[in-house]
Amino acid sequence: QGVLVPGLGTFAVVHEQVDGAEEVYVVRRPVFQLDMDVSCLRKLMFPTVMIPGDIEIAPLDYWWLSQTTSLPPDILRDCVEETVLLYSCQLKDRQHVAFAFGDIGVLSCQDNVLCMRFHRSCVEKLESWDTWVALLLT
Repeated sequence: QGVLVPGLGTFAVVHEQVDGAEEVYVVRRPVFQLDMDVSCLRKLMFPTVMIPGDIEIAPLDYWWLSQTTSLPPDILRDCVEETVLLYSCQLKDRQHVAFAFGDIGVLSCQDNVLCMRFHRSCVEKLESWDTWVALLLT
């Protein structure tokens, strides 16, 4: 399943097949598909990530988040929207600030390349069997 963060992009977990020397591995790894206003991304490069069409994409669950943060869902929605807007404005003004996602990873811009870097712990939680293969692919 994937989660859409409006104005920013979609986080998902994909299954990827890797041919090894003696066997085929199938690993689960996180991906991030950027979905920002193109005017914010001028002169920035970013990896093209395609999430397979068979992965169900759900909108960000503000009600669930409100249960974990004790903030009302409408306040959380406003906070997310304002934060994404602020980040977009910073990118547009060439302020390459890193955008951290808790236990997931960091969206950052280095040398005009905007890239999502997932924390090792995030990859390990998703793929405990072939962690090193998943880490190399991510």
